[in-house]
Amino acid sequence: MTDKIRWGILGTGNIARKFATGLAALDDADLVAVGSRSQAAADAFSGEFSIANRHASYGALAADPAVDVIYIATPHSLHKDNMLLCLQAGKAVLCEKPFTINAEEAQAAINAARSRNLFLMEAMWTRYVPIMAEVRRLIAIGAIGEVRMVAADFGYRAPFNAERRTFNPELGGGALLDVGVYPISLASMLLGEPERIASMAELGETGVDEQSAMVLGYPGGQLAVLYTAVRTTTPQDATIMGTDGFIRIHSQWWVPKAMTLHQAGKDPKLIELPFTGNGYNYEAAEVHACLRAGKIESDVMPLDETFAIMQTMDRIRAQWGMRYPME
Repeated sequence: MTDKIRWGILGTGNIARKFATGLAALDDADLVAVGSRSQAAADAFSGEFSIANRHASYGALAADPAVDVIYIATPHSLHKDNMLLCLQAGKAVLCEKPFTINAEEAQAAINAARSRNLFLMEAMWTRYVPIMAEVRRLIAIGAIGEVRMVAADFGYRAPFNAERRTFNPELGGGALLDVGVYPISLASMLLGEPERIASMAELGETGVDEQSAMVLGYPGGQLAVLYTAVRTTTPQDATIMGTDGFIRIHSQWWVPKAMTLHQAGKDPKLIELPFTGNGYNYEAAEVHACLRAGKIESDVMPLDETFAIMQTMDRIRAQWGMRYPME
């Protein structure tokens, strides 16, 4: 590796801008290229972030020899093909969540990365910020005893537009893949893969889930109670409940800066860990650490877990009878 990890960004939308902003907080990151489906969009994005290489196609970005790793920031429905394109070109990849539309697509991308010995990671950025690292440490030392229940939500009210990514089935629309993946990933981080699922959803006029509630059951009897929405405003907080206490991650828990530790027989303890940058820098720093260590996946967000999360969401959608056109 060079002194700096050289990044390319595939896509020029809002999430691409957030990631580019996050990269600027890292001294060892160099954003050298962007790829879009039009030269005008690539030029506009490059001008905003002072990027040297401006590509009018995703293929040209994937083939750019100046790039070490590519961040994929396109709609859900394009993730698998975009990952395969970049991996086939020999590039390491960080792919925005949800990783793919379904588990079958996820397996195809994972197989491609492993067969080429290339780094691949889901960009579940919440998992890397300081509060979440502290949550994992507290759980590991038994601060609240054995974790028995998790409650978390992520919902917001978006204005309805049938063509918008949020509501368009052709683009993998719906609350589950858009923001439901956050509480499901949190439950996965704490409890692993569920063996039982009970869920219910309200499907809107475009056929995608506009709100849903889920209860996940685990082999040891643990439970996760989760809900998500794109037409309903929710508290956006999370509580991790154990045999000897609980942790409440303050709203907005998916971009956490504070939590309260409640331990039996002790006063509540407020823990504040504001992050530097905009938060996206932490997942990029994880990529840097993995690449420099010669790893092809992250221990914090391993590919087998990403696959299991996609399987869980497939099982949930199956209960609703909801399939996307590309499936």
